[in-house]
Amino acid sequence: MTTTVTQPAFSTTSLAPELLDNLASLGYETMTEIQAKALPLILTGKDVIGQGKTGSGKTAAFSLGLLNNLKVERFRVQALVVCPTRELADQVAVEIRKLARAIHNIKVLTLCGGAPMGPQIGSLEHGAHIVVGTPGRIEEHLRKGRLSLAELNTFVLDEADRMLEMGFEEALECIIEHCPKQRQNLLFSATFPEKIEQLVKHVMHSPEKVVVESNHSNASIAQHFYEIESNDARPVALQKLLLEFQPNSAVVFCNTKAECQNVSDDLLRLGFDVASLHGDLEQKDRDRTLVRFANQSLTVLVATDVAARGIDVEHVDLVVNYHIAHDPEVHVHRIGRTGRAGKKGIACSLMSYKESHKVNALEDYLNLTIEPSTLPSDQVFTNQVPRAPMITLQIDGGKKAKLRPGDILGALTANQKINGDQIGKIKVTAMASYVAVQRKIAGLALNTISEGKMKGRNFRARKIKA
Repeated sequence: MTTTVTQPAFSTTSLAPELLDNLASLGYETMTEIQAKALPLILTGKDVIGQGKTGSGKTAAFSLGLLNNLKVERFRVQALVVCPTRELADQVAVEIRKLARAIHNIKVLTLCGGAPMGPQIGSLEHGAHIVVGTPGRIEEHLRKGRLSLAELNTFVLDEADRMLEMGFEEALECIIEHCPKQRQNLLFSATFPEKIEQLVKHVMHSPEKVVVESNHSNASIAQHFYEIESNDARPVALQKLLLEFQPNSAVVFCNTKAECQNVSDDLLRLGFDVASLHGDLEQKDRDRTLVRFANQSLTVLVATDVAARGIDVEHVDLVVNYHIAHDPEVHVHRIGRTGRAGKKGIACSLMSYKESHKVNALEDYLNLTIEPSTLPSDQVFTNQVPRAPMITLQIDGGKKAKLRPGDILGALTANQKINGDQIGKIKVTAMASYVAVQRKIAGLALNTISEGKMKGRNFRARKIKA
């Protein structure tokens, strides 16, 4: 007999009625495990440490807490959420705005590096209730007196482990110094290294700790480990796995930025629709890469662990660990990218004799014996390279030019030869817009945008290539 454990409903909490009504309208009825454990504590005003993987629902947990704390009539910064990357900060801001829909006149402001400073300064002058951003940029605004945290009541550190890995200790120190002593502190982290313990002692007051295991059951992820003789054998092994499994979307994890770029370059030469994601990329290139992977214009994304935070993709077919991760918790976090929402996923790990100590640590952590699988035979080289079904067009105009997704969709479908179901995701940013179109109509779609008009004017457009 199978027993189904049902998490409690949001209505069992002390959330404000308008937040509960909005949750119901969004179809959010029952809480995830981390929400059920953390939200009641947050609503009583306690400092809370939440440990859970990506996809556990932690963003909604702390977002609902800080929204419940908000006094809308006080047009001052009352909540600050610090994230390791711009991509994650953008995702968090979108989630907060969605959960705050029923509360009028709430302003959420993002302050991230890689974005122009001028508009941020202007927005700060107009004020905000909630600030979401990256440590370096928040620190800069604080030091120059543009941002005041005098009325802050909720301070959130999201994915704190990655912020420390990325070397943001000094920036965090500065931010904490500018916070009032009396405040609620919420810290969320996928892993819990020693540095986090030190941060907790410095930042938090008698915190309650909530730990949630990965959402992914072993049954939803098929794990394979492949023994290779040396580093020189890794590129061919990776090629074989991609040709064998033919994924629509795959993430290849590398331990270093240089390795990440080399692997991406090798796969590109072999004809894969691939791009890299690591810390040495300019922000505009990171943004384009994430858009392309999310809208199915890339089949393979080669990423470092830090850069992969912020990937917002519904389903990844295959995860490949090009090297075994240094930390078993990181390994679990990596493979948790696949096998989500009840779908099946595949995780493949390449391992050499020199990595025996990491394999042993992984066996202890996962409580299993790792038996090497056999790599696919050379026969797979006759398989076709899996191609991405979509191509992304970049349009040199965005929100500043008053463009909306509907304008782009309308311009494309005005051409009788283009059907709406041939058009994928549309993303409009401040200065540029991106639209995914089926590969076979990419040329036609490009000409339609370039030669037509939107909002009464012409816009330049181009295909995004590697």
